[in-house]
Amino acid sequence: MATKKQRRGLTVPHDRMTVVVCRGGDCGSRIKHPDTDHAAQLAKVRNAAGDQSVVTVSRCLDACEHSNVIVLVPDADSENAGATPVWVGEVNDAEVTADILEVMDHPGDLPDVPVVVELHTFRPTRQSRRELDGEIG
Repeated sequence: MATKKQRRGLTVPHDRMTVVVCRGGDCGSRIKHPDTDHAAQLAKVRNAAGDQSVVTVSRCLDACEHSNVIVLVPDADSENAGATPVWVGEVNDAEVTADILEVMDHPGDLPDVPVVVELHTFRPTRQSRRELDGEIG
């Protein structure tokens, strides 16, 4: 049986990488990012999840200045080995999305992420980290 983390009633498996896709505030906004197909992006991430990862959508991670935001949360084994969540901002084009999908294919390689993903990573505020903790735990 999978190990699970639980907070605020949301339970996610912790035996796989969790991919948190923010779709609140400015993330997912057609007004702020009219050239991004947000629905297609989310569909690609969900389709890529397979057995390697689980995808959850957040109402807001309070990092709107970096929209669109996707957070790659390591599985328990990677976390025990020292991996921490990777916050990726400005995920508004196919190249960044494709590299995130590549990370999802090889979740054990976190934190060794492709260069494009690394260029888009940012350190979230304490408030943003609390929002993530509230979402998945």
